[in-house]
Amino acid sequence: MTTIFLLEDDPIIGKAIQLQLELESFKVEWSQDLNEAKKKLSKISSADLFLLDINLPDGNGYEFCQWLREQHVLSPVIFLTARTDEESVVKGFEQGANDYVRKPFSQKELIARIKNQHSDKKASLELVRFAGLTLIKNQQVLKYGESLIGLNRREFEILTTFFERPETIVTREQLIDRLASGEEIFDRTVDSHISHIRTKLQKHGIKSVKINSVYGQGYRLEKAV
Repeated sequence: MTTIFLLEDDPIIGKAIQLQLELESFKVEWSQDLNEAKKKLSKISSADLFLLDINLPDGNGYEFCQWLREQHVLSPVIFLTARTDEESVVKGFEQGANDYVRKPFSQKELIARIKNQHSDKKASLELVRFAGLTLIKNQQVLKYGESLIGLNRREFEILTTFFERPETIVTREQLIDRLASGEEIFDRTVDSHISHIRTKLQKHGIKSVKINSVYGQGYRLEKAV
C-alpha cells in the first residue's frame, strides 16, 4: 500500500485530506507540527510521497522539505499552501519540492497531482548521460560515481534540457517554455535555478562539466577542458 506523509496543522483540513486519501486506498501518516513529524518519520523510516503545509506552529514546511533532502529522502514532495507569490513558489522548489498546490484546492486536483507524482516515481528507469554524469529520470536525481545528487523539479528539467542538447546554446526562452506548465516564469527564476545547479555540482566536486553563460543568448552545457 502506498504511504503518504501529511504535514498539516489545521485539524479540519488535515482530517478531510486524510479521509479522501484513504478512500483512494492510500495509507496516511498525519502530523500537525515539525517535531511530531520528525518523530513519526523516524519510526516509519520513510513514505512514498509527502504533502507539506508551509505555515506550521513550530516552523514551516520549507524547513522540513530541506531536512528530508538532507536525509537523502528522494520521495516526491508536494507543498499545500495559500501563498501564491512567485517568491514563495520558487523557494519551495529550491528546497526540493516536486509540485506546489495552492489552497483552496479541490480534492480531485490533489488526488490527480498525487497520482501523477506517484506514477512518475514508479515509471521505468530512464537514463540520460553526459561527460561521466547520469540523470536518473524516474528518481529525479543526478548520479556522479556512486553519489546521488538530489534535484528539485525545475533544476531537473533544466539539466535534462542541457543533457538532451549538450554543447549547444539553450536560450532562456527555451528553458522558460520547459518550466512553465501553466505558471509565469521569469528570467531571474531561471538564473536562480542554474546558480543552484552550479553550486550543487561544485559541492559534490564535479569538474567534468560546466554550465557556461553565453552573453545575450542563454547557457551551454560543456565538457570541462
